[in-house]
Order: sequence, then structure tokens, then C-alpha cells
Amino acid sequence: MYGEIKLFTGNAHPELAQDVADYLKIPLSGADVFEFPNENIFVRLHSSVRGQDAFIIQPMSSPVHRSIMELLIMIETLKRDSAGRITAVFPYMAYARSDKKDQPRVPITGRLMADLVEVAGADRYLTVDLHAGQIQGFFSIAGDELTAFHIQRNYLRAKNLDDVVVVAPDAGRAKEARYLADALGAPLAVVEKRRYGNDPTAQGMQLIGDVDGMTAVIYDDEIDTAGTITNAIKFLRDAGAADIYAVATHAILSDPATERLANAPLTELIVTNSVPIPERKRLPNMKILSIAPLLGEVIRRIHFGISVGALFNE
Repeated sequence: MYGEIKLFTGNAHPELAQDVADYLKIPLSGADVFEFPNENIFVRLHSSVRGQDAFIIQPMSSPVHRSIMELLIMIETLKRDSAGRITAVFPYMAYARSDKKDQPRVPITGRLMADLVEVAGADRYLTVDLHAGQIQGFFSIAGDELTAFHIQRNYLRAKNLDDVVVVAPDAGRAKEARYLADALGAPLAVVEKRRYGNDPTAQGMQLIGDVDGMTAVIYDDEIDTAGTITNAIKFLRDAGAADIYAVATHAILSDPATERLANAPLTELIVTNSVPIPERKRLPNMKILSIAPLLGEVIRRIHFGISVGALFNE
């Protein structure tokens, strides 16, 4: 049995870490995490964690490389201070899209991220809605991939939308979109797209399914530059969709995402706080759902050895 739960955070998303601490009714553990003028990162714990059950809440969000290094150095710091167990909690995993060699002479950077977390000294990992399920196989340590699906489903159910059709923005998201469609008792449609080279935007080519006169709910794991989703929104509007909602877990919103979404005929954008969303990127029609209770409950279950999977058996 490990000692007490100790929650730590770097500079990536302290607000989320505080919300998790509030859910667990425990304080955040103190640590200095800052950058020297030479851009080297320094970490110092305020108290001993010897034998304790330590959790570091640090999404790999912008600035991505600083967030990653803070996470790795904090893991190393806890390891050297003899923490009983260290769990790296990164709700968003950077480089998750680099999960296979889909071109000649390219890396699988997602695997490198997993190796770095392990080598730094983490005993477990905890993340939310990975870009691809096979990324779990990159890790040799135990871990849990959570999903915001139930939070998103419950929010949509509470809205009592009429004539809903769930839309996958590409064929790769069809399986996940099917789950949401089944949960809402709605049909499924798929936008077939074609990506050219390394261009981050994608072109929707045809629609499989019917959206005419219906409320379309686009379901994806993340929104980066919003090229894919805004193309899908325009395509669905041209196909006769009456109202369009977009649902995603990770609101990365790299420029020019906010501008694109602001100009899109979108009824509501539904995202989570897996990464921080600056005020300048928040839109009037944006709803941010909190994953803090989900993370807090899973952390509690991990600490006490209670099933995590039972949370999602509904």
C-alpha cells in the first residue's frame, strides 16, 4: 500500500490540476517549476514524497516542448525523492498523430513520447482520448486511457435535440461516431476526405448518409487548425443540415482555428478542458465541459485499487 495521494502540476494547466484537487478535497503539493534564462527547466519539491502515491497533472499542450520537458523532469524529481509510485497524468498526448510510418523515412514520434515517459521513471500513465487506440501499445508500463465520451453524451442528451444525425468527419472516426450515434438513438453519416501530403488541411469529398433538414453532430477527438472540421461544416450545410454542432475532446485550436470557427455556420462547439483554452480563443458559441471530476475519480480509484473500467460500464 502506498502513502497519501500527492498531486503535482507544472505550468501547462494548473487550473485543471486545482479542479482535480478540489474534487479529491486535498491540496495541490507544492513545487517550484520554472525556466532559467538559458531555457533550462528547474524543479524543486517543497516537501518529501518518500513512499507516497504521486500524480503529475500535465497535458502536453502549448508550449508543447516545454510542457513535455516539465513533465519528464518532474517525474525524474519524484523518482529521485523516492516516491512510492508515480503516475504521469497527461490528458492530451502530443505527437499522438505520429503513430505509424505512413511515408518513407519518417519517425513514429508517438512511440518516442511513450519511451521518454517510461525512461524518466513513471510507473503508470493516465490519458484521455488518444488519437489512435494502438498508441496504448507503445507503453510498457501500466496505464489507463480514459474517454470524455460519457460527459459529451450526457451533455447532448440533456439538450434534447431533434432529428439528430451523428457525423464522422472522416472514415477513421466512424467507429467512435457510431458509438455516439447509438447512444443518442441517431443515424450515422460519414464525410469522406482526402489529405494531400503533409498539408494540415483536408478536403471533404463526399457524404455517406443523409443530413438534409437534420441536426448534425460532428464528433472528433481533437480540433487543431480546424481545417477538417470547418470543411465538414460547410459540406454539411451545403448538404442541407439545419443545425450543426461540433464535439471534440481536445481543443488545441492552433492558428487560424479560432478565425475559421468564428466564420463557420456552427450552432455550438462543445469541447473539454483537457488543455487550457486562452480567453482569446474562446468563442461565444463554445461550451467547455470539465474532465476534472473524471480525472479525480480515476485517481481515487487507482490509489485505492478500485476498478476504473466499472466507471464506463453503462
